[in-house]
Amino acid sequence: MAKKSTHVSNIKKETVKELTNLFKEKRTLLIASIKNIPASQFQEITKKLRGKAIVKVPKKNLIFRALESSEDEKLKKIKEQIKENVAVLFSDMDCFELAAELVRNKSPAKAKAGQEAPEDIEIPAGPTELVPGPAISELGALGIQIQIDKGKINIKEPKIIAKKGEKISSGAADIMSKLDIKPFTINLVPLAAYDNNEKKLYLDIQIDREKTMEELRKAFGKALPFAVEIGYVCKDTISFLIQKAGRHGEAIEKLMNQTPEVNSVLENK
Repeated sequence: MAKKSTHVSNIKKETVKELTNLFKEKRTLLIASIKNIPASQFQEITKKLRGKAIVKVPKKNLIFRALESSEDEKLKKIKEQIKENVAVLFSDMDCFELAAELVRNKSPAKAKAGQEAPEDIEIPAGPTELVPGPAISELGALGIQIQIDKGKINIKEPKIIAKKGEKISSGAADIMSKLDIKPFTINLVPLAAYDNNEKKLYLDIQIDREKTMEELRKAFGKALPFAVEIGYVCKDTISFLIQKAGRHGEAIEKLMNQTPEVNSVLENK
C-alpha cells in the first residue's frame, strides 16, 4: 500500500511541476468550463485546438498548488474562478483571441429530455432511414404525418416538435436521436484568463460574435449619416458628400431661377 501511495504522489508532483512551468512559459492561461460536455465531444474539441493551445484537466487542488508556487499575486487571484469541471488552457495567443477560438469551435449535440429548446425544432419532410415498427407510433404521438416508401418511413410534412424555450419531451428527444438531429451546440466556455505578458487578469469573459457584429452594424448605421451631416470626409462618406453637394447646388440653381428679382438685386450690388 505504501508503495502505491508514493507512486500517486510522484504523479501529482509531476503534474504540479508541469503546470508551474506552463504558467511561466505561455502567454495566456485560460480557465474554461467543461460542464456537461461528453468525453467524446471534449476530445473532438481539443483536437481542433491542437497547435493553438495546450489543454489540461488536472484536479482542482493540483491547480491550486501550482498557482501557489507562483510569485505573481495577480495570477493567484484566478483561483476564485476555478470550480468543478474546468479545463486549464495554455497558449501564446491573446486571451480574447483564444476565448473566441473556444466559442468558434462548437460541436453539435443531441437533445436530452427536459432541456429547453434553443430555437423552434422542426422535423423536416422527406425520406428517413427508419423502418416501420415502433417508430410509426412514436412519430404519430408527436403529430408527424408519415408514409411508407420502399420499406422506409417518409415524413410527409415538416413538423415543429418543440418550440423555442419549451422543455423537450422524452418522445421528441428519442425521435431526434433516431433521425440524428442535433439541435444543440456545446463548447468549452471561457470563464477567466490571465495575460502573462501584460500581467492582466480578465474575469467573466463573454464572447458573442453575432451580437458584437450586430452592435457594430447598428453603430455604423448611426455614425454614417451623422458623419455626412457634419461634412466629415473619409472613404465611406465621400460619395454621399458629393451627392449632397450636388443636391444643394441644384436647389440653389432652382431657387435662383424662380426668383429673378433676387438676381437683379445681386447684379446691382
